[in-house]
Amino acid sequence: MSNPDTPHQVPALDVSGLTVRYGPVTALDDVSMTIRPGRICGLIGMNGSGKSTLFKSIMGLVRPTAGRVTIAGHDTAHARSRGLLSYVPQAEDVDWQFPISVREVAMTGRYGRQNLFRRITARDNSAVDDALAQVGLTELADRQIGRLSGGQRKRAFVARGIAQGAEILLLDEPFAGVDKRSEATIIDLLTDLAAAGRTVLISTHDLSTLPSFADEAVLLMQRVLVHGTPEEALRPENLALAFGVDVTERRDHPTRTDAEVGR
Repeated sequence: MSNPDTPHQVPALDVSGLTVRYGPVTALDDVSMTIRPGRICGLIGMNGSGKSTLFKSIMGLVRPTAGRVTIAGHDTAHARSRGLLSYVPQAEDVDWQFPISVREVAMTGRYGRQNLFRRITARDNSAVDDALAQVGLTELADRQIGRLSGGQRKRAFVARGIAQGAEILLLDEPFAGVDKRSEATIIDLLTDLAAAGRTVLISTHDLSTLPSFADEAVLLMQRVLVHGTPEEALRPENLALAFGVDVTERRDHPTRTDAEVGR
C-alpha cells in the first residue's frame, strides 16, 4: 500500500455533488469523494451501481446533471489536455481484432505530447520503452494486442498510462478474465505506481483481495454508501446495503466469501 496522506495536499481527485441522469434514470445521485495523491482506492458495487458512469464522468465523457469533478486542481477538460488522466477500459470495450501492436497501444499515450503530424520523437520512444519494461512486456512489444493473454492486455493499457505520464489511472475491472498470477502482477505494478506518487481508482468485483493492496475503498450504489478503509467497506452490514445481501443468511453460510458476494 502507499504512504499515508500528506496534509494540505491538493487532492488528486475531487468529486463534489455529482449527479448524472439518463432521461428518467438516475445513474449517480449527489456523489462526493476525495482521493489524495499516491493512494489506491477501490471502487466496489453491484452491476448498475454507477461505477462506469463515475469513470466516464471523471474522464469528461458524460455531462453531469449537477456537481463537478476536479483533477489535481483542474477541471476535467484541462486535466485531459495535460495528460493527467489515463483510463484502462473493460475488456469488452476494446476491439481486440484491430491490427495494432502492443508498442503502438503504449505509444497512443504519447499522442497528447506530439504535434499534429504525430511525429514520434526519441523522447516518445524512450517513454514507451520504459513503460513496457515496467509492465514486463518488452519482449512482446511487436505482438498484435489481441494475441496477448487477458492479464497481458491489461498491462499493455497500463503501459499506455505510464508512457503518457498520467498522474491518475482509472482501471475498470482490470482483474476480470485474468488468472491469479496476472492479477498479482497487476497489483504489484499498481502498488509501485502509487508508491511513486500516482493515484489509482480501480473498480473490482474481487473483494477478497481488496484489503491487500487498496488504501481506501468506496462502496457505491448510485450514492456513496461508505468511503473508508477496505475493511470498513467490506463489513457485512455495508455489503448488505450495496448488494442486497441478507446478513443473517451470510452468517448461516460462513464459507461464502466476499468475492462471491461481489460476482
